[in-house]
Amino acid sequence: MSSAVPQTPQTTGARLVVDALLTHGVERVFCVPGESFLAILDSLHDETGRIETIVCRHEAAAANMAEAIGKLTGRPGVALVTRGPGATHASIGVHTAFQDSTPMILLIGQCAREHMDREAFQEIDYRRMFGQMAKWVAQIDDPKRIPEYLSHAFHIATSGRPGPVVLALPEDVLSEACDVVPGAPRYQRIAASPAPAQIERLAALLAASKKPFVIAGGSGWTLEATQDFARFVHAWQLPAGCAFRFQDTLDNDHPNYAGDVGLGINPALAARIRDADVLFVLGPRMGESTTGGYTLLDIPKTKQTLIHVHQGAEELGRVYSADLPIVSGMPEIASALAALKAPSTIPWSGAIEEAHASYLAWRKPRPMLGDVQLGEIMEQLSERLPADAILTNGAGNYATWLHRHYAYRHYRSQLAPTSGAMGYGVPAAIAAKSLYPERIVIAFAGDGCFMMASQELATAMRYGLAVVFIVVNNEQYGTIRMHQERHYPNRVHGTGLTNPDFAAYARAFGAHGERVESTAQFMPAFERALSTGLPSVIEIRIPQDVSTPAATLAQVREQGEKLRGK
Repeated sequence: MSSAVPQTPQTTGARLVVDALLTHGVERVFCVPGESFLAILDSLHDETGRIETIVCRHEAAAANMAEAIGKLTGRPGVALVTRGPGATHASIGVHTAFQDSTPMILLIGQCAREHMDREAFQEIDYRRMFGQMAKWVAQIDDPKRIPEYLSHAFHIATSGRPGPVVLALPEDVLSEACDVVPGAPRYQRIAASPAPAQIERLAALLAASKKPFVIAGGSGWTLEATQDFARFVHAWQLPAGCAFRFQDTLDNDHPNYAGDVGLGINPALAARIRDADVLFVLGPRMGESTTGGYTLLDIPKTKQTLIHVHQGAEELGRVYSADLPIVSGMPEIASALAALKAPSTIPWSGAIEEAHASYLAWRKPRPMLGDVQLGEIMEQLSERLPADAILTNGAGNYATWLHRHYAYRHYRSQLAPTSGAMGYGVPAAIAAKSLYPERIVIAFAGDGCFMMASQELATAMRYGLAVVFIVVNNEQYGTIRMHQERHYPNRVHGTGLTNPDFAAYARAFGAHGERVESTAQFMPAFERALSTGLPSVIEIRIPQDVSTPAATLAQVREQGEKLRGK
């Protein structure tokens, strides 16, 4: 009599991928379907109650949506795309995640292992392709190692300086049957904490200063960390600005807020930073946009005593050599700062009142050409919207009105790419609405920026995501036209655009659409858009000569002519 051999439970590589996503707390994935990962789609079919699959119309949008989830939550957003064209389309989201230090995981269906290295259909070596724009790139060639690789991916994406991870998944690995493999436990964020001696020196440097200034921003913050930071600057009466496109790190109505340190910086704020004797940089990398093209501060040693805190040790001393470099996560150092006792006497007393008054004066709208005053519209939105409304944008001069005149009052109410990528605002807003359906979400875009992702109106309609898309239409690539007039005045070429009727375009998808041609028309149109419960497009027409709040194209052209000696 023979005894039966116990059968080892079987699974597939695709099922192990989905199990790992569940283990690590993934609630939604963004994708454009592809034959290379059909097995994962089949496994997701069994988990619709736990993982929402949001199908997009372009892989760039899917990757940008995953990046936006990473920004909003601090947990990796996940995008799933096919090999070759799908991966190359998605690369923009990976690049933004890298430059913005956002946790994100891109899963790419890959051709079968037996076809590798033959330049098979849509074959790409993703280690070489993404090598400089991701924290880690790997290919999983053994289905039994999928839990290990996914665990490593989540840990890398969230530890130190956060960023994107790319994993290639050969289609035969996904469909291959294998033994059930014990899964890894849910990932844990790993972050450094400041040493007590570093906090003591930090406090001593600040207490001995006469003109301190704080620049906060970057990724890795939490709501609690921003609240700790606000308590610290309040207790120490420190004027504080926020790095480029991280304006929601400190409530813009806070009495210590001095403005955003980025493109189009308030000249008075730039002067305050240059004149500071101690500069406390908390979080940002101090990249090109925050430093005015690396002109705001001296390289490699700033004339200011520099305290630089960053999550990644590799960023400290990369451009600016700090007097006190500190590797720390933002929640870890923010809690230590909140506990610091302020000095009994403040040598820089009155600085916060001056800095905030200067910011309020800078925020006041200035008149612009035409019947639409964008500054007034931003001011109206600041007054109308709840503090937790989420505003997104891509790249373009239209965003300068938003950054300058809108007051961000809640952590993670701003989603914008420091990478300067066009086409970001539309998918980011859709992702935000999928995560927070109860919050008002508004996407700002120029006509050029909007058309790079406008097909995602179909995605918003399919999933009932009532985003308000505001399209500022000047029928040109406005930022490039501005640079063109500055460097090659009166030689306009390659920057004009032909656009659809954006309101009619929206209605073609079943969305709500309106056109606004004066300031008085905007708020009624906005209220109607909110009341519909549908995705809505509000097209705002502005003259082509409008460039930025500071200058018209005619003025930029005149400056260019002077520079060229004409």
